Amino acid sequence: MRCFERNQIRYDWQHYIPLIERKPGALRNGAPFADMPEPLLRLRGLLLKREGGDRVMAKVLAAVPKSGLEAVLVAVELVLESGNPSAEHVENVLNRLKAAAPPECVETSLRLPRRRLPIPGAMTACAGR
Repeated sequence: MRCFERNQIRYDWQHYIPLIERKPGALRNGAPFADMPEPLLRLRGLLLKREGGDRVMAKVLAAVPKSGLEAVLVAVELVLESGNPSAEHVENVLNRLKAAAPPECVETSLRLPRRRLPIPGAMTACAGR
């Protein structure tokens, strides 16, 4: 993103997602990622405290072009509430958000034969003979 005002630099962090997928270490000090939405900044802060957290955050950011920023932000918020941040958890929440609700009733033309239920105690009466 170009900025024509003096002494100002603005970055579009989404432009750098392909780079982060190849070089996740750039997340640690990369200026473009300071402008990410607040939920992503909180997740980044938690993940970068762990070994390999930059790779995990890169996986989360890779979901933005595929699923959309709003969906990823909702998923990240839910994951942060759960207290167990991971790329797999974010991916799981995204898939559950995308999944259609199951139908309430399924119509079918299949007719199953009715069977008579056994009478309780009838088997035990015959077994004693």
